[in-house]
Amino acid sequence: MFDKILIANRGEIACRVIETCRRLGVATVAVYSDADRAARHVAMADEAVHIGGPKPAESYLRGEAIIAAASATGARAIHPGYGFLSENPGFVEAVEAAGLVFIGPSADAIRAMGLKDAAKKLMSEAGVPVVPGYHGENQDPEHLAGAADAIGYPVLIKAVAGGGGKGMRKVARAGDFMDALASAKGEAATAFGNDAVLVEKYVEKPRHIEVQVFGDGTSAVHLFERDCSLQRRHQKVIEEAPAPGMTADMRAEMGAAAVRAAEAIGYAGAGTVEFIADASDGLRPDRFYFMEMNTRLQVEHPVTEAITGVDLVEWQLRVAAGEALPARQEELAIDGHAIEVRLYAEDVPKGFLPATGRLDHLVFGEGARADTGVVPGDEISPWYDPMIAKLIVHGATRDIALRRMERALATTEVAGSVTNLAFLRKLVAHPRFAAGDVDTGLIEADLEDLVTEAEPGPGAMALAALAAMGLAGEAGPLDGFSLWAPLRQTVRLAREGEAFDAAVEVLGPGRFRVGLGDEEAGLEHTGGGWLLNGKKTALKAVALPGRVVVFDGDAHEFGVPDPLDIAAEAGAGGNRVEAPMPGLVKAVMVAPGDTVVAGQRLAVLEAMKMEHALTAGRDGVVAEVLVAEGAQVEAGAALIVLEEDAP
Repeated sequence: MFDKILIANRGEIACRVIETCRRLGVATVAVYSDADRAARHVAMADEAVHIGGPKPAESYLRGEAIIAAASATGARAIHPGYGFLSENPGFVEAVEAAGLVFIGPSADAIRAMGLKDAAKKLMSEAGVPVVPGYHGENQDPEHLAGAADAIGYPVLIKAVAGGGGKGMRKVARAGDFMDALASAKGEAATAFGNDAVLVEKYVEKPRHIEVQVFGDGTSAVHLFERDCSLQRRHQKVIEEAPAPGMTADMRAEMGAAAVRAAEAIGYAGAGTVEFIADASDGLRPDRFYFMEMNTRLQVEHPVTEAITGVDLVEWQLRVAAGEALPARQEELAIDGHAIEVRLYAEDVPKGFLPATGRLDHLVFGEGARADTGVVPGDEISPWYDPMIAKLIVHGATRDIALRRMERALATTEVAGSVTNLAFLRKLVAHPRFAAGDVDTGLIEADLEDLVTEAEPGPGAMALAALAAMGLAGEAGPLDGFSLWAPLRQTVRLAREGEAFDAAVEVLGPGRFRVGLGDEEAGLEHTGGGWLLNGKKTALKAVALPGRVVVFDGDAHEFGVPDPLDIAAEAGAGGNRVEAPMPGLVKAVMVAPGDTVVAGQRLAVLEAMKMEHALTAGRDGVVAEVLVAEGAQVEAGAALIVLEEDAP
């Protein structure tokens, strides 16, 4: 076993690797950027080395700086985590050339699976089923259109060097193919520097099921499957293991196919073979197809750990250190069911827009394993993925695991940034998900209901009023309030830009009556929390500068406005287009004098590894363009101004 390793990553996966290393007695070296000086993974590691600026290209993608840090600190191996350099064969070769061990597969194995078209050809030769499609080198648009006609619509255009849904377009009919192809190629060129695509048959009721494999360079085993069908923008939201509805025959066929895939490329370490299954007639062993292989540890690996009792990071370290596979296939078994959700800082109603902010209050839910790279008080950086944590639960049955996840989400509290927590709660409670009837289109089909924010009830509004007045602290309300303040006092709050008054009346120590227009709520503080109109409730409030957040399973934020500025409105009546977050201006599509219509794309902002279209809020004429392509802007910066409406 290694005595010291360096972790070439950040965030929750760096922390996850450090936890296993601590248990095994392996010392750890962290690397960090300017943005991560005070990050959790830096604090957890035994040593830490600064490697550059906040942009990934200035730090976590600088392979030479990472290798130099490993050599300087005496680390014998490098764990890549996921993302960044984890699937970069050139980095693997550079690590090995420096006399260090790369904790992962060989450069040749990564290359073999790096391009989707070549990987599918290789898998087909290895006896792994693949989706009918065109994976050739001819990228002439007419040739690709002909291939699509031969395959039969609907088809899916996919970037051969793609990932995360970039360069991917579904095409329902021939007339839409050329436009979709141009869009996919453009996005692929920007994201990967390679605009080549492949064309595949689109599976009508697709299930995204992947198999965890582990190899030693010669032989491999599988650790069963995970279902990752609940996705948005082709990115996973909820993962579970085992897959609902999986039959013994299909599990055996899929597991054997995944092992053949790993052994065909001499795979060493943890990897995931991803399949698409046609579930239109249930899960059948003759209806699953190879999609791609991720030659690294997956984000969702904890659900596999939960049902197998295996620490996959420990296995990675042991095999990389020269040990044989820690278990034979017949020694591996499934125990119960596990579910993982990804908690993100993102504005769901605004199209899952990544968010920033300070995590002023952070409590992870009851009964869940929380894999996280943040602590209360941390800032959500605009430079990296906005994941706050992964929450994982395990139960003897899927129903028990579902109930535990519902409880974990209901008791998770985040204040200081908007999150997808309410969305996750609705998704876990969705009737189709609860029944195990999942596919990759579920979220899109019910998106409107899933993204609608829950409105606060009278109890939440009343508690917000108490918190704004300093009467809802965890140490207990101000029992003697009535001795030195009026028995009745009005406080003004704001919710989504609209102000309202709450009349607070003190009835006795810890007892209040709050008037909210025509409604009234009685609140009483006890040792176990708050009673609402005599009934126990889960209400909890956190007071922050200028605002109050009330938790009732969902999070409701209330502003405490300045009485002299209650009616003020942000912006300029819809005339200004502002940056919703810090980012890089990738494109400006208009010039002064141009006539635009509501919803028209005016500019593209790149932030948190994604591109965001900024559109006109109304019809009008462009008065000013205040930025140029390539400019770095802060949140709230005015980018484009429209002329005032004629009176």
